[in-house]
Amino acid sequence: QLQLVESGGGLVQPGGSLRLSCAASGFTLDVYAIGWFRQAPGKEREKVSCISSSGGDTDYANSVKGRFTISRDNAKNTVYLQMNSLKPEDTAIYYCAADRVYYCSPQYEYDYWGQGTQVTVSS
Repeated sequence: QLQLVESGGGLVQPGGSLRLSCAASGFTLDVYAIGWFRQAPGKEREKVSCISSSGGDTDYANSVKGRFTISRDNAKNTVYLQMNSLKPEDTAIYYCAADRVYYCSPQYEYDYWGQGTQVTVSS
């Protein structure tokens, strides 16, 4: 069964950090671009970051640039999202998705999606 599983979410205070993981099972990620997306209550799902299949190219939403870092370890079949200096507006369900292309695609083109992990930033 092909699936992506996110982990690492939780409750954190403003200014804190979390590292999300996106692990694949049933397929290897090294030929897939991976995107991280998030959806806050009452809002549309938005792209947070993406990374090329090789890891050599990355992209970030303006709202997270300088605070979030995406990376991948193809040997572990896992992609990470390091989130620092978290703000209350980062509160959302975070999803990872895989698309069998080299680099980032529009959201609707991703082939596989995880179930999401909740990130809550609150004091």
